[in-house]
Amino acid sequence: MSRRSVRYTTSPLLASKTPVWRSKLIVAGIALGFIVLAGRAAYVQVIGNSFFQRQGEVRYARTLELPANRGRILDRNGLLLASSVVAPSIWAIPEDVERDDPQVRAKLRQVAKLLEMPQKDFDKKLQDEDKTFVWIKRQVDEPIAKQIADLDVKGIYQRREYKREYPEGESAAHVVGFTNVEDNGQEGIELAFDKALAGKAGSRRVIKDRLGRVVEGVGETVPPLDGKDIQLSIDSKVQFFAYQKLRDAVTAHKARAGSVVVLDAVTGEILALANYPSYVPDKRTNLSGEQLRNRALTDTFEPGSTMKPITAAMALEAGRISPKTVIDTSPGRMSMGGFTISDTHNYGALTVEGVIQKSSNIGALKIAQRMTPQEMWTVYTALGYGQKPQVQFPGAVTGRLRPWKSWKPVEQATMAYGYGLSASLFQMAHSYTALAHDGQLIPATILKNSEPAVGVKVFSPQTARSIRTMLQMAAGPGGTGTRAQTIGYSVGGKSGTAHKQVGRGYAHNKYRSWFTGMAPIDKPRIIVAVMIDEPSNGQYFGGLVAAPVFSEVVQQTLRMMNVAPDLAVKPLVVTTGVDESF
Repeated sequence: MSRRSVRYTTSPLLASKTPVWRSKLIVAGIALGFIVLAGRAAYVQVIGNSFFQRQGEVRYARTLELPANRGRILDRNGLLLASSVVAPSIWAIPEDVERDDPQVRAKLRQVAKLLEMPQKDFDKKLQDEDKTFVWIKRQVDEPIAKQIADLDVKGIYQRREYKREYPEGESAAHVVGFTNVEDNGQEGIELAFDKALAGKAGSRRVIKDRLGRVVEGVGETVPPLDGKDIQLSIDSKVQFFAYQKLRDAVTAHKARAGSVVVLDAVTGEILALANYPSYVPDKRTNLSGEQLRNRALTDTFEPGSTMKPITAAMALEAGRISPKTVIDTSPGRMSMGGFTISDTHNYGALTVEGVIQKSSNIGALKIAQRMTPQEMWTVYTALGYGQKPQVQFPGAVTGRLRPWKSWKPVEQATMAYGYGLSASLFQMAHSYTALAHDGQLIPATILKNSEPAVGVKVFSPQTARSIRTMLQMAAGPGGTGTRAQTIGYSVGGKSGTAHKQVGRGYAHNKYRSWFTGMAPIDKPRIIVAVMIDEPSNGQYFGGLVAAPVFSEVVQQTLRMMNVAPDLAVKPLVVTTGVDESF
């Protein structure tokens, strides 16, 4: 017997005969498996090819955004108010950070220290090891980023970004505004012109490895379109000086806040728009609404006696009075509609010029009584009161001017001296362009425009010149605004002191102090409006609190603009007292 026959006889498994159908089943199963695999391969490679290609690309291909360089904000002389600088952002892949290594832990402590982050907060960002991306800190200074890069910590990476810098700091904060961490405008010019400043980002298609490193570029690169520069009408030197003097006045008088607006009376350009309190645009931690608010445009007040020249102008234009018309203000009090309106003194008989010079409430209301409510409302509206200012700036408010049909006699009377309507400081300054520009209300602009403005006629040139004479008298000896006088330049303006409205009434110990005027008086070049909110250091009249700020800003601004003095350069000694009415 052969060895092969012995094996079959001795092994029951080998000795049993295998059925033919089992062999065929196994072969069929194997064949079916190959068919399924071939079908799946055909589906992946042919039918569902696009889906799987997309899924593959998601894992290795990226479209990189090529950020556009945000445009600069410049003042009228080309000086920088805002610009973008490189500010790398720090990010990490937590699962790649070897925190168990003592040397790595020491380096991580150095990173946290460089970023000025509490170690607890820093460690928390790296705790989730399942994450493949986490921001550690956005937009750090380049020297700090370089020190972190030199530590060479595995899993800690950097991305090139930009942040905004504001060289003028808090003095121009309310004009320029700021951007957020994504470089989108949030306030001021940054918000108003965000689309033009931002430009348009480009793109680049690349292949990256798991660490985010570019391995290969694929496809076409779309270059970014950088943002446009915006040149403002603001003069940064005038802005800084106005802010400085405003800050000093608010501090000295222990006031709540203040604002200054400086307009070019020829072109309508805004040369300065300052508010205090303010903030540093690129350091905005713990900011309050008090600091962020652009009060000159967003806050409205009853302007008080600064409205009296407007009342006189509308009556002059209507032919109801002349500058020499005599108004009897005796006995310095008048009762209307259950209210008593009074002057600080019994001025007796005053000419219209004297009414403005002495700031007589009784004189102003008697001038208003020669007008109809509709006539007054029409002039107020023409001057921009009760309407949203047409200026390229966010947040400008409308103010309040009720329809003339609902006016009561006492309301018409109080509007004559600045109660019963409300306006922002900017609206007040803008309305005075009709007096400075020979009767034309000229459009205001925050963008540079050196061409003389063409306005809308509200008053005749003769009326405007007559009111300027009255404003000069009000700011001169015997007037309420003697502290507005400057060395070398003639000025004219009107002070105002208004009780603050609290609920439905007025607070007896809270005031807003105003002064609005222009210089030089014969051919005004600038208009300056000043508001001090709640002075509480003993003085609160506009002629004492706001007029000195007006004086300093006017003198410095005209010198910066190279406007020749129109008066002999000698100091004016003021010996008269200051009267003021509400």
